[in-house]
Amino acid sequence: MPRTYAVTGVASGIGAQLARLLKSSGHTVVGFDIHETHENVDTFIPLDLNDEDSIATAASQVTARLDGLCNNAGLPPREGLEAALLQVNFLGTRAFTDAMLPHLNADASIVNMASRAGHGWRDNIDQIKRLGQLTHPSQIEGFISTEGINATRCYNLSKEAMILWTAAVTEEMVQAGLRINSLSPGGVATDILDDFKRAFGAQMAKNVERAGRPGNPEEIAKIAAFVLSPESNWLKGTDIAIDGGMGAFNQSDMLGLGSLCLDRTGVVV
Repeated sequence: MPRTYAVTGVASGIGAQLARLLKSSGHTVVGFDIHETHENVDTFIPLDLNDEDSIATAASQVTARLDGLCNNAGLPPREGLEAALLQVNFLGTRAFTDAMLPHLNADASIVNMASRAGHGWRDNIDQIKRLGQLTHPSQIEGFISTEGINATRCYNLSKEAMILWTAAVTEEMVQAGLRINSLSPGGVATDILDDFKRAFGAQMAKNVERAGRPGNPEEIAKIAAFVLSPESNWLKGTDIAIDGGMGAFNQSDMLGLGSLCLDRTGVVV
């Protein structure tokens, strides 16, 4: 059955691949981005998540009823983008989602693009809550100064917040007849992969080596398309890691899980 989906960050990377997959499946795509594109979208609406007025204007221009929203737009961990990272990756995305709720049909699915970099949230609950209390972009610079955080930490924090915000609003969304989930890709071969290599250095290189390669945008997009679809209707409030096993490798190392394995002769290692 043809449906109508909204995708942010539709001009490149995962967002562009998701739009292509949705269009090829016969769906209608409303695309949002700061960079104009008309490839694989039926309607393009300019959106700058770093600008409150742009968020409100973009949401007001939506005329279609939507069966899903993928919040894919985001910035990489790059020095000089500290405030924009927190605004675009979390605070602006949260505001945009709220503004888009009136356009969503019953049973619509919201997919938030988080990151494996957000999986350290358990160690940073209080800081995430402090970020969530910000209500205006003018507060962000003061927050960064008080917290003493750099661009890499701003990126990680924004993705931690995305994962926990998804969980926090799940019951509200369910009661409204909606679904919300987050996806957490590992390293993905897009134009901004070098930013992640610089930010995460040897650890990322080790993870990619163990996985055999970074992910590709289409692999992430396929899972996003599934979570947007009615076929995933019982997925609610969960975070799905899409990392080629990187998270499992690290968890096994940290917890010393080798003793659970058998060697090739059937003997416990």
